[in-house]
Amino acid sequence: MAFETEGVLHKKFDTENKTDTFQAREFVIKHEGNYPQYIKFQLTQDRCDLITPFEEGDKIKVSFDLRGREWNEKYFTNLNAWKIDKVDGQVDNASGTPAANLEPLTANNGNEELQAEDFDDLPF
Repeated sequence: MAFETEGVLHKKFDTENKTDTFQAREFVIKHEGNYPQYIKFQLTQDRCDLITPFEEGDKIKVSFDLRGREWNEKYFTNLNAWKIDKVDGQVDNASGTPAANLEPLTANNGNEELQAEDFDDLPF
């Protein structure tokens, strides 16, 4: 399951080597409101450095998966982040380049805007 959320980077932690072959890094974003929410995410393996370019206080968008597991009749849930983008500067963290300024697709030399149903001719 893939989800996205935006918030302010509140805290980032150092990478921890859990075993010889597994590493993880956690960070927390803050959702503003009457009752601020602090949400902890986890980065694993080669994604541990995704949070490095960001500073505490930056507004970021996090793409993540919801993961759950059982161990000794105890249940754990992780928010496993796999992509982080800066909201204000729209920098794509994967490539380190500014995100493209996307505009609606058009047909007929820009005279007609394409609709979602224009793409429903796929055979599957």
